[in-house]
Amino acid sequence: MKRTTFLLLSALLLIAGRDACADLVVVANPKSGIEHLKRQEVIYLFMGRWRQLPSGVEAHPIDLGTDSTERTDFYRQLVNKEPSEIKAYWSRLVFSGGSRPPYTAESREELIRLISSTPGAIGYIDRSHIDSRLRIVFELSGSP
Repeated sequence: MKRTTFLLLSALLLIAGRDACADLVVVANPKSGIEHLKRQEVIYLFMGRWRQLPSGVEAHPIDLGTDSTERTDFYRQLVNKEPSEIKAYWSRLVFSGGSRPPYTAESREELIRLISSTPGAIGYIDRSHIDSRLRIVFELSGSP
């Protein structure tokens, strides 16, 4: 009886944990000239290795604030790094003059406004907040 209860509770916790993660998608301006990105391309854009989108448009990656759970989930799913590791990564790059980190939007609304008004802007957001001003170019959940 105890074993059955334990297994049932474990299964419920796994389901609840899965649903707690945001269904994040990478979005761009519909005028960006890109239809779809591969995982490695998204990594290059958000980790400062590429300054242009594959279409040749200047890239403007945008992060959500450091206290955003979407930001934490995004980097965990994309590069398996915690926020402190991402901060240390950017500190090294900025100190060496190698690159600059993505612009940080103060809110989800600002992120959407920036992406919809800037052809090279790219960011991430929970799928439930997508509207016609944004184009999904990569889906994090379920991607290898």
